[in-house]
Amino acid sequence: MKLSESLAQYRPQALGVLRIMTALQFVEHGTQKLFNFPAGAHAGPLTGLALTSSILEFAGGALLALGLFTRPVAFLLCGEMAIAYFMAHMPRDFFPVNNGGDAAISFCFIFLNLFFAGPGAFALDNRRST
Repeated sequence: MKLSESLAQYRPQALGVLRIMTALQFVEHGTQKLFNFPAGAHAGPLTGLALTSSILEFAGGALLALGLFTRPVAFLLCGEMAIAYFMAHMPRDFFPVNNGGDAAISFCFIFLNLFFAGPGAFALDNRRST
């Protein structure tokens, strides 16, 4: 058996772990903005787009961590991160390493992958209704 074939059997678990860990990091962005935890530069009242994005990060990240409504939530969050990149990061500088947009790009494409690939293992979406 080839190495790629033996590793392929763990694809659902690897995708599930990627989904969970990415979602937990995303939740952290939401809690920092909404609750100033962990304490950071985003303290203060939120309005408009900042409030919307922080709610999406917190609630969407929590849903993804649970693997609940994975595909629609991942699609929504992918769009949020694309908007965040082009509105907040791209105007600063063309290069992501210079404009601080690395995380937004990474989140965007991980969420896009989850939209197409599904939640992987360990997801509430995988429960069968009987």
